[in-house]
Amino acid sequence: MRQEITEVDIKKINEELAHRKNVLRPQLHEEVKRTREYGDLSENDEYRCAKRERNRNESRIRYLERLLLSSVVVKAGAHKKGIGLFDVVEFLNERTGTVKRIQLVTSLRQDALRGFISKESPLGRALIGREVGDRVCVEIAPDNRYFVTIQSYEQGEDNEELPISSY
Repeated sequence: MRQEITEVDIKKINEELAHRKNVLRPQLHEEVKRTREYGDLSENDEYRCAKRERNRNESRIRYLERLLLSSVVVKAGAHKKGIGLFDVVEFLNERTGTVKRIQLVTSLRQDALRGFISKESPLGRALIGREVGDRVCVEIAPDNRYFVTIQSYEQGEDNEELPISSY
């Protein structure tokens, strides 16, 4: 399945690509050249670290470029009925008895610790298209599932301040 991204995701990816190619790449190249001059490469930890950072940057550039080529663009609010992408949902977890408030986002911008849950996650898939009052089964694995009851949701919007994940 192709990764779904929004126009804001594309903008953020292009900004990061420009920064990595135009700023970081030359800096890291110079750092490799500078540390190479320290002498014996077999004992030159600064050189090894500089090469590692340069390779990480190049790897991230390749990842982002492939992501742009292989992704499908989706629009926020494309769901006409029920909970959709970027909506803020409040639900009762019947297993723990706690009420949680989350926002459904693209997998590229998920951050579970801050309440941004991917719409492709088990919880996200269970909530998409549902309505207030629905009791929903969240299946993590065939033998591991729990139920949530949707208490409320409000239509959200694509937040440009939410960063894209590093990997």
